[in-house]
Parts: sequence; structure tokens; C-alpha cells
Amino acid sequence: MPIRKELLDELLKECDRPEDMLGPDGLLKQLTGALVERMLEAEMTEHLGYEKNDPAGHGSGNSRNGKSRKTLKTERGDVGIEVPRDRNASFEPEIVKKRQTHFDGFDDKIISMYGRGMTQREIQGHLHELYGVEVSPDLISRATESVWEEVQAWRNRPLDPVWPIVIMDAIVLKVREKGSVRNKSAYVALGIDLDGHKDVLGIWLQDTEGAKFWLNVLTELKNRGIQDILIACCDGLKGFPETIEAAFPGAVVQTCIVHMIRNSLRYASWKVRRQLASALRPIYSAETREAAEAALDAFEAEWGKSYPMIVRSWRSNWERVVPFLDFPAPIRKVIYTTNAIESLNASLRKVLSPRRHFPTEEAALKVMYLAIRNKQKRWTRPVKDWAAAIQHFSVYFEGRIPTN
Repeated sequence: MPIRKELLDELLKECDRPEDMLGPDGLLKQLTGALVERMLEAEMTEHLGYEKNDPAGHGSGNSRNGKSRKTLKTERGDVGIEVPRDRNASFEPEIVKKRQTHFDGFDDKIISMYGRGMTQREIQGHLHELYGVEVSPDLISRATESVWEEVQAWRNRPLDPVWPIVIMDAIVLKVREKGSVRNKSAYVALGIDLDGHKDVLGIWLQDTEGAKFWLNVLTELKNRGIQDILIACCDGLKGFPETIEAAFPGAVVQTCIVHMIRNSLRYASWKVRRQLASALRPIYSAETREAAEAALDAFEAEWGKSYPMIVRSWRSNWERVVPFLDFPAPIRKVIYTTNAIESLNASLRKVLSPRRHFPTEEAALKVMYLAIRNKQKRWTRPVKDWAAAIQHFSVYFEGRIPTN
């Protein structure tokens, strides 16, 4: 409802400086407390059934019984209010519930900062700096604890039966376990659905990355409803392609080209890495398998003596490197690399890196889930050229894409 100009003029007549309005004891903070108290009084009147000092309350069996002080944490800082009481102690206020010490929405700010990688101490300092509010570690823990149920529901949600593309990768983080800090691998699976939208299918923690645990991940995805994966993109982990084919025999396994290039450049000094990267480009940008093989032969002729391990790596993984060359351009653009999950992993590392380690696996999973949730809010459009790609999928994988 509109606020009368006369009322605003009355409120602002003592405000000469911005601090008078926005400062620690400014008008907005005072108004917050006054409005809350007024609403609490209205709730008490509704509860008792009569106004304050109304004779109708005589002999009603219940009446007002003074007030108690409470401090609320708000975006304007700590606000002191007086909460009315009744003799029967049956009053249950709604706007500020019993034992509530902060407004709804304050938790959201804590969770948002937690999900952006801020530590407990950083959250405390940030809230104090912005709002002048002293927040205890217990309050932060309670706020972030509420996320865990959401994480569990998300990790166990049912999934669509058919996924055209699933991209899998792992990143490393540190977690305290049994008194010592250990490296853990966070397994991440990102899918592209039939409409071309990206969706993170889940995250899992394990001591190290290995094909055996990936089999557990794929089995869980099957149990959650996935019946078919058309193309599975992965890194060059030994045994990983065979693991995928064991779980989803019809899947085409594509090794990530970015991983292949990155692993190849590890064998060379910084001085020649740019030259090597340029020399490798004709291999993965070829139009056909035959052209790619010719480009690999040319690379070996020029660089094979100096860097035999690079040539050996490409040749040993060749049948997992070139599947994308069997598809037309619209599909190649989608499966060419694991760029989608690389971008996701960059977002995860951004929130993980400020923390030297996590106290528990649960804490790590909560932070990663919140980072994923923030990332997915920006995934509003289908993958580029998806309309053309799905048409080709329906031809190459005839009978495996639902007609509806």
C-alpha cells in the first residue's frame, strides 16, 4: 500500500545526514524494531480476542503479562525489541517465533556466502562489516546444516531414462578424516538432456579417482533411472572407457581432446609448448578419421624423436580419441571436449580453494552443492546448435531417442 507523503515528512524531519537514516542507530533500524513490536502487539490482540485495556478481557481467563526483551539480527544490524507475553504462556507469535533470533532471509545470506567458498570466520567478519551484526559460529552451523537435507534429496532424485551426452570428471580436494587431512576425489557427472539443457547428475567423494569407483557411480545412475547414454565423454583415466561400456554397452565413449592435449604438453618444456599445441591441432580438427591419422603421422615425423611419449599416448588411445569424427559438425561441437564440465570444475575450484581443507565430507559436499546450484541458475538456454544436433542423434542412434 502507498505510504502517505505527510507520514514520510514527519519521519524524515529529524534526518539531516545519511547516517541519520542508514547509520547504526538510524531511522531504518528504529523503524524495523517499532514495526515488529507493533505487529507483535497485533498478534497478541488476535490471540486474546480483545484490545489492550479493553474491559472485554475481564474474566476471559487470559491476559497480557508484560514483555520480554529480545535482540534480532537483521540486515540493519542488531535490533532490540520487546515481545509481549500472556499469563497462560500460550502466545505463539508468527512474525518472530519463540527462540528465533534473526529474520527469515538472514539464513539465506549466510548460505549464499558459504556457497561461495567463504569460511566461517570470513562470514562472521563480512556480516559484522556490512550489517554490524555479531554472528556466532553456532548460528552459521545451524543455517548451513539446513542445506544437508536439500543435498541428500538432490543426490537421490530420479533421473530421465535417456541422456544423449554424459560428461564425467573428477577434481581433488582436502578433507580432515581420523585426525589427519587427506586428499579426496570429487566425482562429478554432468548430463545434457534431450532438450539440450545441462544438469549435474550428482557428486560423489572417494579417496582417489579410479575406474572401479566410477563403476559404482554409473551403477547408482542406473538405479536412479538412467537406462541409456548415447555418448559418454571422459578423461584418459586407465580403464575408464571399459567401465562405461560395462555399465552402458551401447554408449559411444569419447576421450576428452582437451585432456589429451594437456597430458601431451606435460612432456615438453614451456618453450616449445605453444609450438606443440599448434602441431597437434590438425589431428583433432581434421574432417575425417583418415585425415586425422595422416595428421598424426605428420606430427610423428616432425616431433616423434624428441617426444615419443606424446605419439605413443595418442596412438594407444586412438580409438577413444576419434569417435567424434564419425559425426557431423553439429554433434562434434557438442562432444568435442568436456568444456562444459571444465567450466563447472573451475567454479567448484573457486569455492574450494579458499579453504585449505574441510572438517568433514558433509561440509565439502554442501559447499559443492551450493556452488553447483548457483551455476545451474545460469544454465537457462539449451546447448548451442542443439536443435541440429538432436536431429542427427535421431539418425545415428535410431530407435534410442524417445519420439515424444
